[in-house]
Amino acid sequence: MRWVGQTPVARNMLQKWYAAQHPCLETTAFGLRFASPVGLAAGYDKNGIAAQGLAALGFGHVEIGTLTRLPQIGNPKPRLFRVIKSNAIINSLGFPNEGVEAFLASAKSQEPRTKNQDSRAKSQEADLTLSTQHFIQGINIGKGKDTPIERAAEDYVALLRQVAPYANYVTVNISSPNTLGLRQLQAREMIEGLLKAVMAERQTLATTSGQRPVPILVKIAPDLTSDELDDVLAAILTARADGVIATNTTVGRLDIPKAFVNLKGGLSGRPLRHLSTEMIRLIYTRTNGQLPIIGVGGIDSAEAAIEKIRAGASLVQVYTGMVFAGPSLANQINRGLIRECQRLGVKTVAELRGADLQK
Repeated sequence: MRWVGQTPVARNMLQKWYAAQHPCLETTAFGLRFASPVGLAAGYDKNGIAAQGLAALGFGHVEIGTLTRLPQIGNPKPRLFRVIKSNAIINSLGFPNEGVEAFLASAKSQEPRTKNQDSRAKSQEADLTLSTQHFIQGINIGKGKDTPIERAAEDYVALLRQVAPYANYVTVNISSPNTLGLRQLQAREMIEGLLKAVMAERQTLATTSGQRPVPILVKIAPDLTSDELDDVLAAILTARADGVIATNTTVGRLDIPKAFVNLKGGLSGRPLRHLSTEMIRLIYTRTNGQLPIIGVGGIDSAEAAIEKIRAGASLVQVYTGMVFAGPSLANQINRGLIRECQRLGVKTVAELRGADLQK
């Protein structure tokens, strides 16, 4: 996919096979315009080497990372297991990546994503095709394994400063279960200080560069209690972050064979579907639909994507679903969304957002 991204002829061929273009797919969220609501979740392209090639598969956005300040080898192997009977994956990877400097070395030869997006946003006639020249790139950042939890904000601020010129949006990942102590950052007393520091740096960068502030999203866990979710949402709204990604993997072990129950790591895929959808419903309800949501978890079909959107998601992302369904999944979901819009007689997928909660 890196080679495809670097080869215009190959990208164009892949687009012809996989891109599903239609006005009903066009979506706006946190100030960005997406040619499709279907994206690829972080964790697939950890080092950001193949985003343009992956976008050619029909994704409206690709989220790279998780990037950390220093290179990490991740947790000891074995750390990745396919639960085939459940269409699921258990991983305890621990943010393995080559570090942000390696990403910057390869990214500096490309035009900064924010400049590309700003120039398009100025015109209502901007090209909204799934061209790999116009796809939206998110960058997911995380605390380093060896960074003490009380100094986590330093990692996120430094990473934001480095990646912002190459991101259309930045995701603050505080919800992976595979970095020791990371989920503690979702506690009210921790997330408030963290987001205050991140948003202050975001404003400084915007003032210095003259560019509009890069959108900041927060990725949360599906295992939060009702009170914990309220605390997280209060912190996000107070900090005026731009959106939330719901959800990361779960530490639960529902609907998988007993042989896999005791494996370490986060569970993703089909067993997570309804848990993440319920989290989306809660977020949408408790924020009165004012906080854009990217829905993730168990999306392996158009039906599953529609479920997330009707629960309140503005956009969706796939990961495990593509592992089992293959590279045509984005195309299949996009075509299913087009059919659903035509069946219901709506002009855009955005009209379906939160539909199940408006009955």
